[in-house]
Parts: sequence; structure tokens; C-alpha cells
Amino acid sequence: MIEETRKQSALDTVLAIWSRRKWLAILAFAAPLAAGVSLIIFMPNIYRSAATVLVDRQQVPESFVRSTVTSALETRLQTISQEVLSRSRLEALINRFNLYADLRKEATLEDVIGRMRGDIKLELKSAELRGLREATVAFTISYQGREPTTVALVANTLASFYNEANMKARERQASSTAEFLKAQLAETKKRLDEQEERVSGFKRRHLGELPQQMETNLATLDRLHAQLRQNADSQTRAAERRQALSSQLAEVESFPAYAPLAGPVAGLPALGVAEPTRLEQELAQKKKDLETARSQFTDRYPDVVKLAAEVAALEREFAAAKARAPKPAANPTTAAASSPPPPPVSPVTPYVLRLKEALSEVQTELKVLKTEEGRLREGIGTYQQRVDNVPRREQEFKELSRDYESTRELYASLLKRYEEAQLAESMEQRQQGEQFRVLDPAVPNTQPAAPNRVRLLLMTLAAAVGVAVGAVVLRENIDTSFHGVDELRAFTEVPVLVSIPRIVTRTDLYRRGWRMRLAASAALVGLVAIVGLAYIAANGNERLVGLLARVAS
Repeated sequence: MIEETRKQSALDTVLAIWSRRKWLAILAFAAPLAAGVSLIIFMPNIYRSAATVLVDRQQVPESFVRSTVTSALETRLQTISQEVLSRSRLEALINRFNLYADLRKEATLEDVIGRMRGDIKLELKSAELRGLREATVAFTISYQGREPTTVALVANTLASFYNEANMKARERQASSTAEFLKAQLAETKKRLDEQEERVSGFKRRHLGELPQQMETNLATLDRLHAQLRQNADSQTRAAERRQALSSQLAEVESFPAYAPLAGPVAGLPALGVAEPTRLEQELAQKKKDLETARSQFTDRYPDVVKLAAEVAALEREFAAAKARAPKPAANPTTAAASSPPPPPVSPVTPYVLRLKEALSEVQTELKVLKTEEGRLREGIGTYQQRVDNVPRREQEFKELSRDYESTRELYASLLKRYEEAQLAESMEQRQQGEQFRVLDPAVPNTQPAAPNRVRLLLMTLAAAVGVAVGAVVLRENIDTSFHGVDELRAFTEVPVLVSIPRIVTRTDLYRRGWRMRLAASAALVGLVAIVGLAYIAANGNERLVGLLARVAS
């Protein structure tokens, strides 16, 4: 019974408040509702169309023709994006399709171009390849604007720009590689002809003077020189790989649009923590390989020497990694208060980590090759001392022969690479290499991408109700007068003897009617003004549409 009385009392209180503040609540509800509904109605529709571009891999098997375009697809896409979104390209598109006509009257051309860059979006679609890194198989290029037909045309034009820029970039790189190898081949051929002429002349003049008693030592010396040339070739190839990896790393780090992570990368261990564990595992494997090799060969065998050098390099790298590993502080609060803030960590992406790891492996390989080169030069020096008594003519002939053989091998290697580069260039010119193909062209979208009027309307209704309730509660808290006998009795213990009702005369009714009409007129004028201001603010305002779209999402 007491709970029922309380419910009735609360309901009576709400009804009494509504009776006193209903016009304030209606006005506080109508004003934001009118503003919100007007903005929703008068805002322009923004349409978005997207073209899907498929990445067709090389059609000729790589075992037959190896492409000379070795840069990663993601890096090449970022490079092409910089070219496609350049000022000249976007200005030509704006003039061609008469884009942003209203904005061009008010803003500068640079602002219009910046606006168009913001309306263009590139999204990569990747697929995981057998547990390796994700490979990009397609991408979508989209554009948004007020005219659906124009938006679709611009999106398709941008997709064609990407296709054209990719073909030109691949052809240009293949041609430049072939031209470089051609120049190197011509220079090597000239040097080979000169050395061949010197060897032939030396044979004609001094062939009868060459003794044969040191044939064994010279054969050994030739073998060591051959191993030294092979080592030099290996160092050259490793240096080329290091240069390529350094170029790719610098190219990746030069583009800010490639979204980097500033911390541990998802799916990869944190830097400085997992590195000692990885090096320890690799060091254990190398030591096991070294023990196996020593059980089969002597310590001066080339493979044993190479493995020993790799083990030494890994041990030094493991010690340096353990020294770099962070140590826990004894008192974290005191350490944080006394020590200066740590330097900012450079943002690292998984692709950059893989490039740096590959670069480190190449540098380790170069160190091992340098160690083996020193060993070979020691051996050459030893056998050189054994043939000091050989006549000078024989030594000159061997030197000429070695230089000639080295140049001839270099010429054969360059010739093979040049032929491969020509095949790769022909493949790119015939468009048999990696290509971009428009899989789904952009079509005019009948449904606007923004604004979401239903969601915005619901948010407006909720906001209007909240404003109305807040206005009524605020007015009730400000008003300290008593509105009934019960409120007065609850406030004081002095007994209330009599309650005189308000005496309303005809003049009071007349004045109340005039005040109501004036208030209604003012409220109507205010609502009309709100609708007019909303029209001015929302008509053609695409930035407002984008802002409300982000809020609604």
C-alpha cells in the first residue's frame, strides 16, 4: 500500500511538473529537432564508387624467364600512388570532369587538389601464402562525390591510371637493366680482346722459355686463384643483394602513406627480446653443422673454415644482442621518477623487419667470405714463395692467363645476364609480365554512401528528448517557489490554516492569451530562423557530411 502511494505520488509529481513546464519542454524539444531534421534534409548526398583491380602474376614461368623487376608489389603500388595523385594528374582530372565547381570559386587550387586526395582511397586485398607473408592479390581504388555517374567515371579513370603507370614502370626498369648490362658487356668485351692480344703476343715471343718443373705447384696455385675468383664472385653477388635490400628498405621508409606500427608487430616478437633466442637457436645449429663437418674433413677444409667463421660471427652477434636486451629495474617507481624518459621508438612494419633481417644475413655472409678470402690469400702467398725461383717469363704468362680467364668468365656471365635481361624486356613489352587488370569496373551507385539519414534522425530524436528533459530539470532546480500546499507542509512544521486559490479575472485571461500568442509567434519565428540557418549550413556542405558520417559510424 505504501509502495502504491509512492508510485502515485511520483506520477502526480511528474504530471504536475509537466503541467507547469510543458511549453518549455515542447520548445526545448522542437528547437534541436528542427535544427537536426533540417540539417539531415538539406545535406547533399555523397556517392562512392570503387573499381577492383586484379594483380595478374607473370604469365611466363620464372624458371624460363626471370623478371628484372624485383621491387615488392606493395612498394611499387605506393610509388604509383604518388605518381597518380600528383598535382598535374589530379588537376587534369578536375578540369576534365569539372569537379568541385563550387569549391573552386571559393578556395585555391591546392586546397581543391588536397580535397580530391582525401576523397580517393586505395585498399589492398591480401592473401596468406603457405604461412609466409601476406601477398597482395588485388586492390580497390574508390572515389566519392555528389554525382554518381561522374564518380564512377573518375574511379574507372584512376584505375586505368594505375594500370598504365604499372606497365610503364616495369618496361622502363626492364629497359634500363638491359641497357646497363649492354654497356658493361661492351666494356668487358673490349678488355677481353686486349688481354687476348697480349696473351697471344707473349706466347709467340716467349713460349719456348717456359719450364715445366713447377707444374704441380702452379696447378695448386691456379686452383687457389680459382677459389679466390669464386669467392670474389660470391662477394659481388652478396654485395648486389645487400645493395638491393638497402634500396628497398630506403624506398619503403620514404613513403609516409604506408601505415607503420610503433611497437611490437602483430604476429612477430618484440625487438630486443626475441633476438637473443633466435640467435641462440641459429648458433646451436651452426655449431652442430661445424662438428659434423670436422668429423669428416680437416680444419683447413673450405667448408669447415666457413662454418667456423659463421659460428664466431654469430657468437659476437649473440653477445651484442644480450648486451642490448633491456634489464628490469629494482624499483620501477623510483627508476621512472629519476631516469629521463626513454627515446621514442621508431615505427617498424613486418615488411621492414624482414628486410632488415635479410640485410643482416647478407652482411654475415660477407664477413664469412672476407675471412675465407684472407685464408685463400694466405695459401696463395705460401705457394707463391715456392715458385719464386720460376723464371719471370713463366710468372708473367700465368698472370696474363689468369687475368684473361677471369675476364673471359666475367664476359660469359655478363653475356648470359644480358640475354636474360633482353628476354625479360621482351616479355614486359609483350605485356606477359605482372599486370594490373580491372576485374570489376566502377558503376554509378544508386544509394548514397553518406549521410546515413536514418541513424542521424534517431540520434537527433534522442538528443532533442535529452535537451527537453534537461531544460525541465534545470528549470525546476532553479525555481524555489512552492507550487502546492503539500510542498509547503513538507517544507515547514508550522501548520497551514487555509489555502486561498488564485483568483483569475477576465483581464488576466486576456493578458494570458496575448502572452501565449506572442510566445507562439516568437517560437515560430525562432524555428523558421533555425531552419534557415540549417539550410545555409548544410546546403552543398560536403565537409559537414563527412564529419557527421564519422560521428554516426
